[in-house]
Amino acid sequence: MGKSDCDSPVIELDLAKIYHNAKTLVQLFKSQHSEIMGITKVVLGNPIIAKALTSAGIKYIGDSRIENLKRMIKEDVNAEFVLIRTPFRSNVKQVVKYADISFNTELSIIKKLSENAVNLTKVHQIILMIEMGDLREGILRTDIEQMIQNILPLKGIKIRGIGTNLACFGGIKPTALKMKELSDIAMFIENKFRIKLELISGGNSANFEWFQEIKNRNRINNIRLGEAIFLGRETLYRKPIKGLYQDAVNLITEVIESNKKESVPDGEICQDAFGQIPSFKDKGIISRAILGIGRQDVDVNGLTPLADVNIIGSSSDHIILEITKSIINVGDKIRFKLNYSALLSAMTSPFVKKVIINNI
Repeated sequence: MGKSDCDSPVIELDLAKIYHNAKTLVQLFKSQHSEIMGITKVVLGNPIIAKALTSAGIKYIGDSRIENLKRMIKEDVNAEFVLIRTPFRSNVKQVVKYADISFNTELSIIKKLSENAVNLTKVHQIILMIEMGDLREGILRTDIEQMIQNILPLKGIKIRGIGTNLACFGGIKPTALKMKELSDIAMFIENKFRIKLELISGGNSANFEWFQEIKNRNRINNIRLGEAIFLGRETLYRKPIKGLYQDAVNLITEVIESNKKESVPDGEICQDAFGQIPSFKDKGIISRAILGIGRQDVDVNGLTPLADVNIIGSSSDHIILEITKSIINVGDKIRFKLNYSALLSAMTSPFVKKVIINNI
């Protein structure tokens, strides 16, 4: 907490700490003959941050938005760019033009990628995503053989590898068994079709526990990391990763009202602005502060205040705090830690300024 000349609200990204986290993870995975893919969607493909990741030794940059890939390419980020969301049929030409590799599950899309790759005299590489239980995107295991038979004759397409997604939509843990099954599928494909799969992408930051505990990682040689880099945590239990910074990113916002008020509203309580019926604990008169940021700007549930305050509610444009110990005045700045959801929403909001500090 304190006064600041910085515009409010602001996301403060400490580039030196992000670089440290990325470098530490690169070295850790490299020692076990694995590579990491730096996922930049949560920072909207910021080229300065992407260059910090590549300087730390990250070879692959993955993002789910073509616009972010274009932004990084325009600013001369040196990486292999991976579109990590299955392409839209309507923008396959853009995918071939700007992504070196794309994740795919649909044969009709891959055929369109092939057509456009031929027209652009390029070879577009694909990673086939396999359904392993999380029930987001993925080819059913019973369909893999037929899928590859249909892909191999296509011109302008190269199967670079396979991957899976876990601990996302369905929250399914990436266990040793799941990773062995993915490795077995890779070996089956290589033996059946006499091709070499270079990338076996086992998952995301949720795979960190598995990576630490399991000695035999079979064919898994690539993990996609976003939250681990930017927030220093694994994503199964949100435990801090030893040696990484958990405060590389913070939200700072300004107090626009500070007063003493009743803790319970006066009158008949009905639905709030979001269709919910709020409840309040009667604490009598309390010290309250209001911040000039709300649900339109950030997932308020993902914020942890770094001051002696409690979040007691929010609206579209305001967060209401209970002041527990400190004296907080209008114009003071309150700093927050963010979880991934809060970071994603705040970075996407055009009303939250993004500031990079401690350049490398």
